[in-house]
Amino acid sequence: MEAIAHAKFQRYGARKVRQVLDQIRGKSIAQAEALLPAIQRSACMLVGKTLKSAAANLQNRLGKNVEPGAMFIKAAWCGLGPMGHMKRVLPAPQGRAYTFKRKVCHLTMIVTDERG
Repeated sequence: MEAIAHAKFQRYGARKVRQVLDQIRGKSIAQAEALLPAIQRSACMLVGKTLKSAAANLQNRLGKNVEPGAMFIKAAWCGLGPMGHMKRVLPAPQGRAYTFKRKVCHLTMIVTDERG
């Protein structure tokens, strides 16, 4: 059986989150939780929370407690969110203002109890 967890509109760049996801994809929950503190990215907090949420969703769907070593990350991906509502301004020469957009991302994680 599978369970999904979403983390939408998170204030991280999608590329940096993908770098973390590439290292834990396909591993068991126990292996991923052990590996996350060793990765030098602030996005590890986001990925860890979403991973725990997906594991809890799977246990809820199954109706029983499952060992973290028996649950596996089937798929995990991250895409860009809308940047239109996070416009900011930088001061520029001669009194001008340069606009830039803060990045947000949507993270989706699928966890299963079958190895594969």
